[in-house]
Amino acid sequence: MTRIGSQRVPVGAEPLSRAAVVAVARYGAGVEVSAAALDELARVRRHIDELAHSDRPVYGVSTGFGALALRHIPPDRRIDLQRSLIRSHAAGAGAPVEPEVVRAMMLLRLRTLLSGYTGVRPETARALAGLLDSGLIPVVPEYGSLGCSGDLAPLAAVALALMGEGSVLGPDGPRPIGPALAEHGLTPITLAEKEGLALTNGTDGMLGMLVLDLEDLHRLFDLADVTAAMSVEAQLGTDRVFAAELQALRPHPGQAVAAARMWAALAGSEIVASHRGADCPRVQDAYSLRCAPQVHGAARDTLAHAAAVADRELASAIDNPVVLGDGRVESNGNFHGAPVGYVLDFLAIAVADVASIAERRTDRMLDVHRSHGLPAFLAADPGVDSGYMIAQYTQAGAVSELKRCAAPASVDSIPSSAMQEDHVSMGWAAARKLRRAVDGLTTVLAVELLTAARALDFRAPLRPAPATGALRDLVRERVPGPGPDRHLAPDIAAVVDLVRSGAADHLLALGVSS
Repeated sequence: MTRIGSQRVPVGAEPLSRAAVVAVARYGAGVEVSAAALDELARVRRHIDELAHSDRPVYGVSTGFGALALRHIPPDRRIDLQRSLIRSHAAGAGAPVEPEVVRAMMLLRLRTLLSGYTGVRPETARALAGLLDSGLIPVVPEYGSLGCSGDLAPLAAVALALMGEGSVLGPDGPRPIGPALAEHGLTPITLAEKEGLALTNGTDGMLGMLVLDLEDLHRLFDLADVTAAMSVEAQLGTDRVFAAELQALRPHPGQAVAAARMWAALAGSEIVASHRGADCPRVQDAYSLRCAPQVHGAARDTLAHAAAVADRELASAIDNPVVLGDGRVESNGNFHGAPVGYVLDFLAIAVADVASIAERRTDRMLDVHRSHGLPAFLAADPGVDSGYMIAQYTQAGAVSELKRCAAPASVDSIPSSAMQEDHVSMGWAAARKLRRAVDGLTTVLAVELLTAARALDFRAPLRPAPATGALRDLVRERVPGPGPDRHLAPDIAAVVDLVRSGAADHLLALGVSS
């Protein structure tokens, strides 16, 4: 895992920021564990040790788990209990999830351990921090979490790695973790009472994916405003509908931001100015042009709501049972993933709609009957050349997939653990499909950007606005302008890479706060 310089993120009992999660998960920053938090862990652990030697059964300390919670476990079997918990719960299947997701899970679980409510030993927290700092990525299969009692199977895969079992990702595929730990000077740990539950009873997987998706969607929604502005410009649309006084009549904050950004993107456009006179026969633009701020704005407001939920979750300490300040060990239901699952599903709806309206704008640029003078399919020689005809098919296929991803996972529930866990959140599933949705939206907006850039070229000698022209020129550094048909897939891939790389971010700011 490559790090950005020597950046290290402090981790203790305090809430983590979304930026800190992204820095560690995506960009390989290290962690600096709080000494004060470790001291508090030692203090809290004494309560667990006392309970472990008492005759009173305590869930997770001296009992079995889930539907087996009524089984009292004698002291000489409790290490076996912890080991069995992790081995049995590491029951995932499918392809490994992305390294950044695994790192996010590890960081978020570490922060919960350091909150002082889980009862783990300081050495267990240090072991997790060491694994995170090593850059080793435990293999975490995609399937196995129902989003209740935490992301059990995914987190158990990480805990298994701490025990020196399981696999890590290597350059040539998974490899045994034992030798990998030794190469990094790490020693497997033996879990003590309560620690198996503490390492697995959290919503860290779904929360980590939410935080990473929030980062991506902020950029994509910024991009959507500018590609929409390019499409308006290319189709000889008007910018007057984006005026602040019109948007103020419906005071949704996201709508105001989207409209202001589109207004700013179109400022100084010779193309827009060329048809602004009273003799222009156009009365109103199509909804996909005129209503872009309303759709993009609603998506932005959804994003803001999801960010607020994520921030509350980042300040939470999720485990069951928890050790309270006075030493009491109490069961609770905070591991249920509904708060996170709902917003993951909500975002998938917004993503699908932003993609859907972008595809409609693209289609209009390719239709000679609706594009106001552009050549059919933006082809250099229509009939001989097909231009971007099939690029819109790719968009349409992606949008169709996004509509399926918009079907909520959080309304589903399959009872488990002999009906002890009789209602589950499916938050992990909601997170997985949102990641696919983010990829789909990236493709859809890349195709709109590619298409709008070419349409602006066909409006020459009229010049686009400085903002839209600069983005068009950035595309031209990677993809040639109009000409005979060429292999189109690499051009789409080049623009997708442009979007993902952040190379266009400075052009998307537009001086408007988002």
